[in-house]
Amino acid sequence: MRLRALLETEALGLRLLGGEEELDRSVRGVMTTDLRDPSRYLSGGELVLTGLAWRRDSADSEPFVRILAGAGVAGLAAGEAELGDIPQDLVSACERNRLPLFAVNEDVAFATITEYVVRQVSGERAGDLAAVVDRHRRLMTSGPAGGGPDVVLDLLTTDLDLRAWVLSPTGRQIAGAGEPLAPAVCATLAGEHMAAVRTGRRGPHRISLQGITYSLFPIRGNTRATGPGPRDVREGVLSDWLLAVEADAGDWPAERLDLLQGVTQLIAVERDRRDAARTVRRRLAQEVLELVQTGAPPAEIAARLRVAAPVLLPGLGTAPHWQVVVARVDWEDGDVPAGPVAQSLLEEILVDPQVSGPEPSDRIAVAHSGDEAIALVPLPALPGPEEGGPQTTALHADVLLATVREPLAAGLAQDGRLTLGVSAAVHSAEGLRGALEEARHARRVAAARPGRVCAAGHHELASHVLLLPFVPDDVRRAFTARLLDPLRDYDRRHRAELIPTLEAFLDCDGSWTRCASRLHLHVNTLRYRVGRIEQLTARDLSRLEDKLDFFLALRMS
Repeated sequence: MRLRALLETEALGLRLLGGEEELDRSVRGVMTTDLRDPSRYLSGGELVLTGLAWRRDSADSEPFVRILAGAGVAGLAAGEAELGDIPQDLVSACERNRLPLFAVNEDVAFATITEYVVRQVSGERAGDLAAVVDRHRRLMTSGPAGGGPDVVLDLLTTDLDLRAWVLSPTGRQIAGAGEPLAPAVCATLAGEHMAAVRTGRRGPHRISLQGITYSLFPIRGNTRATGPGPRDVREGVLSDWLLAVEADAGDWPAERLDLLQGVTQLIAVERDRRDAARTVRRRLAQEVLELVQTGAPPAEIAARLRVAAPVLLPGLGTAPHWQVVVARVDWEDGDVPAGPVAQSLLEEILVDPQVSGPEPSDRIAVAHSGDEAIALVPLPALPGPEEGGPQTTALHADVLLATVREPLAAGLAQDGRLTLGVSAAVHSAEGLRGALEEARHARRVAAARPGRVCAAGHHELASHVLLLPFVPDDVRRAFTARLLDPLRDYDRRHRAELIPTLEAFLDCDGSWTRCASRLHLHVNTLRYRVGRIEQLTARDLSRLEDKLDFFLALRMS
């Protein structure tokens, strides 16, 4: 039922004080409370009734209303029996948080409103729809034997003719009914969903791709809040799953929307179970990390690794090599605890994108320290060439972020950054401390680059790439301007393409023939352009020092 229907029922004695534009919200239940923080008892969609006993002064209204709005309640109805007129500070708080507010006439008991809402909602959910919801609930509460979210989505298909998929924030398909979605579609849906969440719009969010309309519902875990009040949207946008339904929910009746919201709550239970299953791996990573950072003897670290290896590589024995990956999420205002967000996100990034399902993460052990997440990744041995022996498949920074950069950038929006560093593989406990420092240095190199999502690997620490990001901006500008501005000015006036010629000449190691071939020029034309570059800059491109200066200027520009 809608809030508007309650307002139009005279026997309920409701008077609207604010939120007229939100009267089409669905009411899925009713709750009476005078707790200052009732969030633990709210699941979304309730009409909250209160006698205002929680209010001691005007400063109490804003926190209370924010908690209700964060929980997704449909509206607030305040009784006039105790205080008479509803305080203006409560009216203003509801206006700021877009929460419809009603005054309840002192002659109307809360029990009357509760009975009316329960009777209406129960009637709407009767029949086959209620049976479908019950079947979903039985399957999800039966544990792993029930089949998990895949079976729930299959029921959506068979009972309601709805195709649906559960996606991670990186666009990985966790569960689905029927044919899997193309990876590019998954990534786009995840990105669009996170972008919509960051704007504060209420779900479901609708998007059309390749002529197909999808409705996107958030799946919020219940164990991820960091405090008693409503969580900041940034705490979950990079870690919450989403339900993508191949349908346009814009014209759905309230009961069908209620059903899908119920399904997301059931799948959230599965999400929480998966997080609980990661507890052992997280604890192992935390223990190893503490030993490494406190300078524990290598023998003690090695003993802990021997305990960790069978958990992370079941059935494969001791890991021959280990890698360390460091990730950090930074928000501009710094008010959001970033460590748990980075931990959850790194766990998802390290999952093999070719593997679907909620638990393809046995190799992942991630701890967090402050705003930084640190992953300990064992590398199983693979059969190698006959003369080379066993090989390992090491992680590469660019490969890790290649498929997830676009959706994550949407979730980070304009006030967040993700930076990631990857160490080289090490084969013993003695090498872990160096690997951790290496991954941290690589992450700092990534942080010095532009962009919302950046990564760097250990191989970049042995070249000029390590130095360039730390050159002060004023030095960088002066150096590049002195060398390149004369060439840019000449190119603007004469369209001579001296800058592209210089780049190609250096990239070809000063080879006249290779450079001329790449640029499709006669060698004499190339010699003329290089001569012009030397004349304008007073440099000699046959000298190594001048070549190096030009190379660095181009890299810093």
